[in-house]
Amino acid sequence: MPSILSLSLFAAPAQAAPALFERFAYEGQSAEKVVVKPGEYRNPILTGYYPDPSVTRVGDDYYLVNSSFAHYPGLPIFKSKDLVNWTQIANAINRPEQLNFNGRRISQAVFAPDISYHDGTFYIVNTCVECKGNFVITAKDPAGPWSDPIWLPFEGIDPSIYWEGDKAYIVNNRAPDEKPRYDGHRAIWMQEYDWRAGKMVGESTQLINGGVDITKRPVWIEGPHIFRKDGYYYLTAAEGGTSVNHSQVVFRSNGMRGPYIPFEGDPILTQRDLDPARPEMIGSAGHAELVQTQNGDWWATFLAVRPYDADDHYNIGRETFLLPVEWKDGWPIILPRGQAIPHTLKAPNLPAQPKPALPTSGDFTYVEEFDGAALPVEWIGIRIPQKPFYHLAGGALALESGAPIGDLNGVPAFIGRRQQHSNATFSTTLRYTPAKDGDRAGLAAVQSDRSNLFFGLTRIAGKPVVALYTRDAADTDTLVASAPLTTSGPITLTIRATGRTIAFDYGVGGGMKTLKDGVDATLLSTKKAGGFVGTVVGPYHYSPAN
Repeated sequence: MPSILSLSLFAAPAQAAPALFERFAYEGQSAEKVVVKPGEYRNPILTGYYPDPSVTRVGDDYYLVNSSFAHYPGLPIFKSKDLVNWTQIANAINRPEQLNFNGRRISQAVFAPDISYHDGTFYIVNTCVECKGNFVITAKDPAGPWSDPIWLPFEGIDPSIYWEGDKAYIVNNRAPDEKPRYDGHRAIWMQEYDWRAGKMVGESTQLINGGVDITKRPVWIEGPHIFRKDGYYYLTAAEGGTSVNHSQVVFRSNGMRGPYIPFEGDPILTQRDLDPARPEMIGSAGHAELVQTQNGDWWATFLAVRPYDADDHYNIGRETFLLPVEWKDGWPIILPRGQAIPHTLKAPNLPAQPKPALPTSGDFTYVEEFDGAALPVEWIGIRIPQKPFYHLAGGALALESGAPIGDLNGVPAFIGRRQQHSNATFSTTLRYTPAKDGDRAGLAAVQSDRSNLFFGLTRIAGKPVVALYTRDAADTDTLVASAPLTTSGPITLTIRATGRTIAFDYGVGGGMKTLKDGVDATLLSTKKAGGFVGTVVGPYHYSPAN
């Protein structure tokens, strides 16, 4: 049955700002039908826009961090004891002075973080694309506070730290030590990092040129991680780009700086050879990191996607998955070639844990009453505000006006939550009256600066209306539909999102009408919008300058 995305509004006396949102609720159902048996877990373990997972173990605790690009606060950090049930405990980027996203598109900024632990301190090494490059931040407690960045003077993306004894080495994607032979020709390099002084030292060494077999012109070798086992150094990395040709490959060496020999069975994870029209498919798998449990077992977290059609459309972004690692003849294998990623699997041999208060896997609901001292850590906006644009008071979220969505040099008054299911329900209660033409407040669904929609209250030609605007890979809005408001009573807006279509309903006094149905939801898909994020939905307020 189609799920429903709804928004309720209450008109108020004329005002320029703020817009008051009094409640926000979510309900999500996955498109696939999955039965989880006792002792099993369900993939993905983090549903929705949680890409590029990096995982580490400290004692019997596991910590995971994801990419967040130009969303803020950023770099969400999760904690678990069983690799299945996760709770977000922080955002590592949560102060305006840490980074500057001014001018950055939503799919720029912070890419592919790596989390590690050494000598009582947690480290995240990361890249801020188009904003100063690579950096390290640290914290004694993974729940924060995290330090301001220490900037690192090397080119490239996707750094990670390999610890050996009391020394640290950073391995990352950089340009090759020759003129690139083809588009996407990259290399993996290593250099020592003096963690006490916070600087790079010694020579840089190229470990991998191009990928597994440079004669086959492999593209985008990236996301490297090094670990040691049974006398070998293992280097795992993603190869093939983050779309349908994504994969994970592995190399090993007797020495830390190589030479690294690829596994004859590479890739150790991919879905690119499978039929894209298979039912309930999972695709684009890669960007894995391996972790060993306290019991000696090995597991891998990685990203993959769940399209709602055979044309690779998905609106919810790249998600975090988990699979066991099998060792065979000294090589790790995440999934044999030609096998589909399972939706359910036997859970890790770790102490059973209760479900988290806020689920991250399967079908679930939640409600935010805006009655706390601060918004929960799951709420994110676009770029980093230099001054607050909202506050919580009296059980309401009060939004001042900000920049319009799409203004790269501004911060919109938008704060939302990830759409985590293809079929989803969002609802909120709003008190707002547009004071002049162009004023708007309501719900925005944002995939990128150029691909988004607004459904809410505005004023056109001097009259209040309920309206739907879309922006489909464009720099300006298109008015899809509007209806006049003939009452100042409560207004309910409902968006019914079901895979590739969305319907928009509105009602006054309990009755409902359809403003527009059958709207093509693929405008919010990664395939059409581009980039690396998923759709974020939430309250938005904009009032143009006089």
